[in-house]
Amino acid sequence: MTAPEIERLINLLAKLPGLGPRSARRAVLALIRRREALLAPLAKAMADVADSVRTCSTCGNIDGRDPCALCADARRDASVICVVEDVADLWALERTGAFKGRYHVLGGTLSALDGIGPEDLSIPALIERAGADGVAEVILALGATVDGQTTAHYIGDKLTDAGIAVSGLAHGIPVGGELDYLDDGTLSAALKARRKLGGQRPGESG
Repeated sequence: MTAPEIERLINLLAKLPGLGPRSARRAVLALIRRREALLAPLAKAMADVADSVRTCSTCGNIDGRDPCALCADARRDASVICVVEDVADLWALERTGAFKGRYHVLGGTLSALDGIGPEDLSIPALIERAGADGVAEVILALGATVDGQTTAHYIGDKLTDAGIAVSGLAHGIPVGGELDYLDDGTLSAALKARRKLGGQRPGESG
């Protein structure tokens, strides 16, 4: 019989992406065996994150401050906004070091099947940010999935109608691919070779 405290920890870890019950059990055993070196520091780090981390009210990134360090960095180019689906994608692009502008996290993608519409995401906030003085370009760095491309075209049409320049990631992003799983070189190439968007529907060439 497993102690209830241990079973609870296993069940919680099993809910994390990439971890099932078996992997969670192995992880918990490793933590317990190295209680002083791993378990205690991990528990403190998790408590610190729970107490201090917040969502940036400007871009949607997560950080220990609001606005986040990226939004507060005056050295970044405020004229370019890169739109991503979630924070994992933001982190993936930051790892490349290829983008020096600002970000906007949507918090998901449009999905008729799941009942997710524009108001369920931070699309209205993006439209407002993009219309501010000094914004010259919006890069739609969304995954090459059906929902990702549907979202990109929806936003692209809205921004183009408002007279805002829109571009999207170019070659190197496989169909069905998600940004967080791509290597840094592929992401860098896609950013540098981005293409203009707006007024083009899924399935159209050009």
